[in-house]
Amino acid sequence: MSTPPDTDFDRVRDYLTGLQDRICGAIEAADGHARFIEDAWTRAPAAAGGSGLAGGGGRTRILRDGAVFEQAGIGFSDVSGHALPPAATAARPELVGASWRAVGVSLVFHPRNPYLPTTHANVRHFRAVRDGETVAWWFGGGFDLTPFYPFDEDVHHWHATARALCEPFGGQARYDAHKRWCDEYFFLKHRDETRGVGGLFFDDLHDDFERDFAYQRAVGDGFLDAYLPIVERRRDTPYGDRERQFQLYRRGRYVEFNLVLDRGTLFGLQSGGRTESILMSLPPLVRWEYGFQPEPGSDEARLADYLRPRDWLR
Repeated sequence: MSTPPDTDFDRVRDYLTGLQDRICGAIEAADGHARFIEDAWTRAPAAAGGSGLAGGGGRTRILRDGAVFEQAGIGFSDVSGHALPPAATAARPELVGASWRAVGVSLVFHPRNPYLPTTHANVRHFRAVRDGETVAWWFGGGFDLTPFYPFDEDVHHWHATARALCEPFGGQARYDAHKRWCDEYFFLKHRDETRGVGGLFFDDLHDDFERDFAYQRAVGDGFLDAYLPIVERRRDTPYGDRERQFQLYRRGRYVEFNLVLDRGTLFGLQSGGRTESILMSLPPLVRWEYGFQPEPGSDEARLADYLRPRDWLR
């Protein structure tokens, strides 16, 4: 693992701020009604030897009550600290006592129409330094899709786009590995089901900076190619209260995963990150129902067959 110079961190940061801008413009155009509002924030870091709470800043952007999106959140953050929480260093002793900096873009879009899937994407870069020397760096990210009323055409397109962007970086082997990682990561163990139909997920990628950065850009740029065609196909599908209530019920699974299992959420909260920005992923409306069972043979019952890993491109 070669050590990238500090200027490379700035290159990643510049790419990510541009990515946030491009995705916001595309989603505003797709929605056609609402616009993102920006909450730019800064936070002073804790003193060296102190609590290690994250300092830095970011741009949290939220679109609400749109024609297509009930809520869409996309945040850019550039945060740093003097120490990592124990949960982050338990398996990485080289990080103990190191100062760190992390930069990333994360989004979650909650559409209004139950036939249009919720989606999540994240691309990020991390670096840790001790005594002026980089002791660790890596890239992470991916994107995944959470339908309530799945369509095979949509799922195939989503995964075909993911496989295509992997082609210059190991082709089928890269796609297979990062698809499997996504299936395993976005799994609700307490429900014995995946969060959705998956996509790509990767972490701790640190083999070659230029190649790994190029892959991160391919994933970030590929998100709109994967998602916007689904938006256009499903945005005007008629629905009623039955479908809306099922959507709100299934959003509860999304909340369960993000608050109980998601490592990014847990790291952000444990490292003293900005809570409002960390929890922007939660849906604006959600409901729970004790012991809900869909009617056998119904459209709602179909979803269960999609919540287990499979090869979607066969």
